[in-house]
Amino acid sequence: MVSCEGVEVIMVSLALQGHINPMLKLAKVLVSKGVHVTLATNDVARKRMLDSKISTHFTSNNSPGQLKLEFFSDGLSHEFDRDKDTGTFLASLKENGPRNLSNLITDLKAKGKHFSCLITSPFITWVPGVATEHGIPTSVLWIQSSTVFSLYYHCIKSANLFPSLEDPHGIVQLPGMPEFTVGDLPTFMLPFSPPHFRLWVAEFVSVLDKVKWVLVNSVHELEEEAVNSLASVKPINPIGPLVSPILLGKEETVEGSVDMWRAQDSCMEWLNKQAPSSVIYISFGSIIVSPENQIHSIATALKNIRRPFLWVVKASEARKDEFPSGFLEEIKKEKWGLVVSWCPQDKVLMNQAVACFVTHCGWNSTLETVVAGVPIVASPEWTDQPTNSKLLVDVFKIGVRMRSCGEEGVRAEEVERCITEVIDGAGAVEMKKRAMELKEAAKKALEDGGSSNQNIDKFITEISAKPFNNNL
Repeated sequence: MVSCEGVEVIMVSLALQGHINPMLKLAKVLVSKGVHVTLATNDVARKRMLDSKISTHFTSNNSPGQLKLEFFSDGLSHEFDRDKDTGTFLASLKENGPRNLSNLITDLKAKGKHFSCLITSPFITWVPGVATEHGIPTSVLWIQSSTVFSLYYHCIKSANLFPSLEDPHGIVQLPGMPEFTVGDLPTFMLPFSPPHFRLWVAEFVSVLDKVKWVLVNSVHELEEEAVNSLASVKPINPIGPLVSPILLGKEETVEGSVDMWRAQDSCMEWLNKQAPSSVIYISFGSIIVSPENQIHSIATALKNIRRPFLWVVKASEARKDEFPSGFLEEIKKEKWGLVVSWCPQDKVLMNQAVACFVTHCGWNSTLETVVAGVPIVASPEWTDQPTNSKLLVDVFKIGVRMRSCGEEGVRAEEVERCITEVIDGAGAVEMKKRAMELKEAAKKALEDGGSSNQNIDKFITEISAKPFNNNL
């Protein structure tokens, strides 16, 4: 293990579950190696955690480092719906965040903290400027794939490589990449994306000049060509998969979470009673609210397939009238399926009863299903999800993609076809075999001598080289 006695790091993330999860996972890895970590996020997270009766404190189990949670204001009330009005949220954060984060760092330094590095999520591009004011070197933790990083980078730096983005069938060919259609690209790049998202992409790429290290929640062996192709333009360091130790077959070294919704652990009791490789697991992440026609199509397909299923339908979208008539009553009576508002996804994916994962293809879920060795049915919606779907289906070859019928959405027949193909189709055995191969490659990267573990140790060694001039 590298020597990092007394090294302190501050990490800054948005209070969005899909963003804060990989930041927290990295924080726990650093703590396990002896680094003291302060994780700062906007204070709506504290409100949500307390409302869900989740502790804001962490306990180290024989770890040499420590982890503490801190909060700063984004300028909005706790009641403001940040998921629904992202434009107002990001504008308020940009106006109020720098001052409030800077004040927090000043207070922490007054209490004796001396930070060797600030690690920020990529979605708050003003943070490196705050770090510079305090004389703290900056790293960004890229929480999406290396492939998406490359797409964003080249979109800004080499726009001539892209065709007209108006045509969803246009072909995009970049160094170290599979062939994409425009429809496979992250939606933030496309003309119909809200202006504040496209501006964010441009700001993120421009701020990379202020960043000393780019850490990526990925595995070199999974995206080798994309990583290597960036070496001469903007080197990146894969340190993933940043997933729960449960998925890696290990014990937690630091107890505690920043979950903003309480999982219904009772679903595990039901899952444990199901036959091996029999259950369809369905979840579309923490942000997306499923439209009514999608809920109806999935429910109809599940009735037709008649296999056990575990379906996460968040409280915000669980409107009884959107399910087929009698559906909820039938599954409750016959117990052949379970609908929950949130679940411990790591434990679910590792359960031997799970046969496949119907997913929105967020990058966290993508890595979790790779590490668990579970085939997927892809149903991407926005941001990086179409690109992740392309990787899962055409590059990793561990699943199939559902096709939408325009405004009608995905039909029940298509849902049924895809689930059946992944579980019982001609290619099902090969998909499962490939999933298990990727599982071993991903886990190996974090072991002693593995590519990700080496990159983490190298990063710690470099931030341990003190002093940094103005961090007083």
